[in-house]
Amino acid sequence: MEYLFTERAHLMCPNMCFGIVMRVSSAFDEKRIRSSVSALARVHSFLRAFIGHEEENNAYYYKITTSSQISVSIKKDEIKGILSPEIMEEYEKFTANDIDLSTEGMLFVTAWKSGEFTCFLMIFHHLLADGRGALALANELASHYAKGTAPRFVQEKLISSQDELPKKSKLPFVSKAIITRANNEWERDNSTPLSYSDYHRFADSFLKTDSIAHTVTAMDSHETAKLADNCREHSVTVNDFLMARMYIKEKTDKIVIASDLRDQLSCYAKGALGNYSTAVSIIVKKRTENELALAQEVHKRVQKAISDPAQLYLVLQCYANLSPALLDAAFTASKGGFQSKPAAFIGSSLFGFGKPEGFCITNLGKTDNKVIDSAYFIPPASPAMRKTLGVVTVNGKMTLCTSERP
Repeated sequence: MEYLFTERAHLMCPNMCFGIVMRVSSAFDEKRIRSSVSALARVHSFLRAFIGHEEENNAYYYKITTSSQISVSIKKDEIKGILSPEIMEEYEKFTANDIDLSTEGMLFVTAWKSGEFTCFLMIFHHLLADGRGALALANELASHYAKGTAPRFVQEKLISSQDELPKKSKLPFVSKAIITRANNEWERDNSTPLSYSDYHRFADSFLKTDSIAHTVTAMDSHETAKLADNCREHSVTVNDFLMARMYIKEKTDKIVIASDLRDQLSCYAKGALGNYSTAVSIIVKKRTENELALAQEVHKRVQKAISDPAQLYLVLQCYANLSPALLDAAFTASKGGFQSKPAAFIGSSLFGFGKPEGFCITNLGKTDNKVIDSAYFIPPASPAMRKTLGVVTVNGKMTLCTSERP
């Protein structure tokens, strides 16, 4: 049985959904769509799961069932392609409500006919996968649908304790002291934890007024290659360049980036779902309007951060050291929906839920799949972020999508 450990941070927090949109080079066939979705559920146990709760230990876990819990919606109207407004309208309509993970699965698939192609919108809850895992699942769906390629069984194994985090990643003294004090205050003042049902009701109310706008920008293969060549010439990554552009455009000193930990975690098996990523804050105060020059400074800061376990694993260590019930209450308390000073402090001051002022980039990297004609990634709109940029490059074509609070 897999219990939520660091993943618990995404349990009682709204807008922990994200999407992958893709157009697959295969004619629309409802029966084949449902067959391909079922094939995924047979080999990935989390696609057959709800989130269960053990009251005695206040522990949440993946409650595996014998049947698929993927929700499938087949649209009758034909659309032109992945940039058709119907897709984003469907995503925004769906994410206007909080998913009740005790009764609903963690993946929602909508399909449209698009000429001789089929368009898919896959909406993931973060407890199912991080962005890289979601992209791998999208590839499996596309390959099974277009070619009949069977998805591969993988045993799910998540981070389950602090022992699986690097020894050199332990919390710095100040962070440890802040969390210890908050935990002690929580244990003294809060005998009754926030229930999932109470959180869910509050989250639904919160989402009614939390407006999120989405913008998609597609680049063709030539534009993508030219940008990559310029970055190589200046010894920076495309992500460094995109960060530099955001620093300049948004006039900010700090950007949060997602960092993949798959190669560092012994619990990860190739192709598994679950969350194997972390978030890292990169602060750059150097001022220049030259994007490539700033990207070189960004590159230095990023490489320094991801090579330092204490900085790279800081967020995960915070999750691991916080009292689980305190972590559950952090968002709701920060918004006045639950009375707890330590939880409100952690939610507002540590996680930034009090006011969405942050900027973030999540880049899923590159993937090549001949049956995927085009695709993009809709990033999650964390309550701490004003603007998040989602990036993915498929078959040499990069597409950008923002989730932004006006």
